[in-house]
Amino acid sequence: MKIIRFQMDGKEKTGLIEDLNIIELKSSVLESLNDINLDKFKKNSSYPLENIKIKAPVSPSKVVCVGLNYQDHAAELNMDLPQEPVIFLKPPTSIIGHQDSIIYPYSSHQVDYEAEMGIIISKKAKNIKEKNAGEFIGGYTVLNDVTARDLQKKDGQWTRAKSFDTFAPVGPVIETEMDPHNQNIFLKLNGEIKQDSNTKKMIFAVEELLEFISHIMTLNPGDIIATGTPPGVGSMQPGDRIEAGVEDIGVLENQIIRS
Repeated sequence: MKIIRFQMDGKEKTGLIEDLNIIELKSSVLESLNDINLDKFKKNSSYPLENIKIKAPVSPSKVVCVGLNYQDHAAELNMDLPQEPVIFLKPPTSIIGHQDSIIYPYSSHQVDYEAEMGIIISKKAKNIKEKNAGEFIGGYTVLNDVTARDLQKKDGQWTRAKSFDTFAPVGPVIETEMDPHNQNIFLKLNGEIKQDSNTKKMIFAVEELLEFISHIMTLNPGDIIATGTPPGVGSMQPGDRIEAGVEDIGVLENQIIRS
């Protein structure tokens, strides 16, 4: 099922995508992710998908990102595989939705794209075991880990480079029923494929990441784990159009503009 958060008539709503239409739900996104029987939440309202404004699917307290988590990306960089996940945070103020604009900051001269599959946490998670990870996952989405690469190299750590407003496009939906271990993942820059891989090449699987991260910090409902990017990372310029996609989720599209 594809859960979507959207705006209609000046109000924020939750919906279920069925046959290019959105069936409005009486439940919130998180309530929907935690209840497998959504039929009881359906309202009579239905909207054509092209008539609504899609919002970021959740409002997380944090975005936990994983660096260097694809074998082919490590090979591309001629780097050894990490022994444990390398993690960092993006602030909730960096979140934008499908078709929102990524703002290219004047303080940077190299802003890069990084297509990623995102895990949506549905329940409070602390010190969980890998075998129980599925109980805490509401679904999956697409995330673009936008990075000011020159500032990352200049600072020697990643906070400033990863944290600008608009540097975490997320969406367009949450897919609740898919196999995260075998998903084609790609990114197009102005229609040209730049990243093209599969989640089966991830070094640390979804369940491993959830166990590792939850033993460091409490994950709240709505939090996102960005699972790393495949090879082909590159730069964007104002005016560029970016399409990041995961096979069973869909395509997250954004435009780059100057601040």
